[in-house]
Amino acid sequence: MEIKKILLATNNPGKIEEMRAILSRPDLCLVTPAELDIKLNVSEDGSTYAENATLKALAFAKTSGLTSLADDSGLEVDLLDGQPGLNSHRFAPWPEATDADRRKYLLEKLKGKPRPWWACFHATVVLATPDGRVGVANGECRGEIIPQERGWNGFGYDSIFLIPAFGRTMAELEMHEKNGISHRACAIRNAEAIISEMMGIH
Repeated sequence: MEIKKILLATNNPGKIEEMRAILSRPDLCLVTPAELDIKLNVSEDGSTYAENATLKALAFAKTSGLTSLADDSGLEVDLLDGQPGLNSHRFAPWPEATDADRRKYLLEKLKGKPRPWWACFHATVVLATPDGRVGVANGECRGEIIPQERGWNGFGYDSIFLIPAFGRTMAELEMHEKNGISHRACAIRNAEAIISEMMGIH
């Protein structure tokens, strides 16, 4: 069996761990920018998740000469009209804000608003080849923002995002549980046929 190589177009260790667990296939070898000594910062100035993910995937594909998989994701809170959305990673107004800062800022925005605070995690994944071909897939996971942080797994907003069916936050789920229901997992599963087609895997 021929093994095809895909570059994961991210430097986020949490995303890399999730992607490797979700897209574990014997016909694929997943590599990272660090493993190839690629240092690339892509400006995410698109107006949609798909545009941002496409910018990243194409940039890494052209730089590496490898088909590359990128994602862009965000948390959309109903009571905040879909914020932080595309700006989820840049939501807190402070320079060098951490994940904890962003969670704190979001909870400040929601303070005093009636609960439940319903929200949706959205992810778009894009596979891009060095010659510019692109495939796109989406995934979503609905849940509830809660005012107390719970759990140590995950990253980003996971510790305040409650999954009603589990009664636990994303950060309280085991990796295999999270990878069964998360927005990124859904998007990658929805991309599997695209990956096979674009990689010429039959």
